[in-house]
Amino acid sequence: MAKQIGVLTAGGDTPGLNAAIRAIGKAGMNAYGIRTIGFLDGFRGLMQSRFVRMNEEGRLSGLLTLGGTVLGTSRDKPHKMPVGGKKMDMTQVMVDNYERLHLDALICLGGGGTAKNAYRLHQHGLNIITLPKTIDNDIYGTEITFGFDTALIIATEAIDRLHSTAHSHHRIIVAEIMGHNTGWLALGAGIAGGADVILIPEIPYNIDKVAEAINKRSQGGKRFSIVAVSEGAMSEDVAKRLNAAEQEREASDDKERRKELKKQIIDIERERSQSTKELTSELEKRTGLESRVTILGHVQRGGTPSPADRLLATQLGEAAIHAVNDGTFGVMMTIQGGKIVPRPLEEVVGKRKNVPLDHQWIDTARHLGIAMGD
Repeated sequence: MAKQIGVLTAGGDTPGLNAAIRAIGKAGMNAYGIRTIGFLDGFRGLMQSRFVRMNEEGRLSGLLTLGGTVLGTSRDKPHKMPVGGKKMDMTQVMVDNYERLHLDALICLGGGGTAKNAYRLHQHGLNIITLPKTIDNDIYGTEITFGFDTALIIATEAIDRLHSTAHSHHRIIVAEIMGHNTGWLALGAGIAGGADVILIPEIPYNIDKVAEAINKRSQGGKRFSIVAVSEGAMSEDVAKRLNAAEQEREASDDKERRKELKKQIIDIERERSQSTKELTSELEKRTGLESRVTILGHVQRGGTPSPADRLLATQLGEAAIHAVNDGTFGVMMTIQGGKIVPRPLEEVVGKRKNVPLDHQWIDTARHLGIAMGD
């Protein structure tokens, strides 16, 4: 009897998702006669048994260059699913639907949170494979994620365009770039786009040193500056308070104190999320240069995927099909040394790939004279 697998997309949309879905459906049928059903809106679709048959009605046509995800997505978690105004553990319902549909495997396309949720389902007996997608490039265990290249191109083009305005008006322009709590995207786009200052979460910044770097440029006759700042970047003061609260919460056995510290962490994170506007205002005060902020936002993860992302997503999708045929489950298909390697989920979930402080990109930025805020 022919095998049948399910596929779903969860978390934020990312360029390349449809290319991966297409590869799974086409490679499955062409290589092994495996049929694919696509669950709608992430894990919620699996819970509600809402799906479409991907090998029928030309559903795999026209997907390669299409942005977003034709299956829809959500951030719902199997063990905390909003149902009737309450969050309920719907894991067993998903397991039952998986078995009722006689699925041989479930392929989940998503980031770190999706991998964690998929791993829970694997622990309940489901044959799980995940593919690493995110523009943040922060998934532990893989060298690159699909979606990153497209976002890097978009962010770099934005910085390119901001140069002319900054130069014409003798301004500081602060460009906030996505990346969550890692600096891969801001660092890469900052170097590629010729930013003068790059601020990333891994290197807490000192506002005085940032202003000093810009003033030094002004004294050298360059009366404008481009500051590429990751959305998760934070000042030394915020980093110190956040780290202290997180460490105390991790070490505390007092339930009430842990609750208090959690609230503190949320408040600090909220302050961190507003830091780009405050940074821009402070730089204007300290340099005397008119300053403007541009928040690129979701434009970075929308639209047509780059050729590199199409190729990566296609290869990962095709590799997942071979893993299904070989009976290799409970893994994420990762890129290691330029090759696709299935890596056990227990080795990657709950971890984050930060930019190492000795990474070549950081060395390159410093040697080019780009200020890093420290």
